[in-house]
Amino acid sequence: MIIVAGSLNVAPEHRSAYLDHCREVISSARSTPGCLDFHLSADPLEAGRINVYERWRGRTELDTFRGSGTDDEQNAQILGADVREYICDREIRL
Repeated sequence: MIIVAGSLNVAPEHRSAYLDHCREVISSARSTPGCLDFHLSADPLEAGRINVYERWRGRTELDTFRGSGTDDEQNAQILGADVREYICDREIRL
């Protein structure tokens, strides 16, 4: 299993529009075989921060979905990012 987690930073006045633009991506990801979870959400404390959380069954599924990545319009809006992949070999239900 692969977890992708972190945050993106956009101009606070553009965050809502950025997230609206991502609705189709989120929907597409969630319907992709191997996607266990996919979220992009506004951080409640930092005005320009978007929290990222993805959970994938494996590398093949993630790479197939990822393709060429974000489009040019989205890339232009990202002022900074700290997103990482975590490779997990087991999970424990809480």
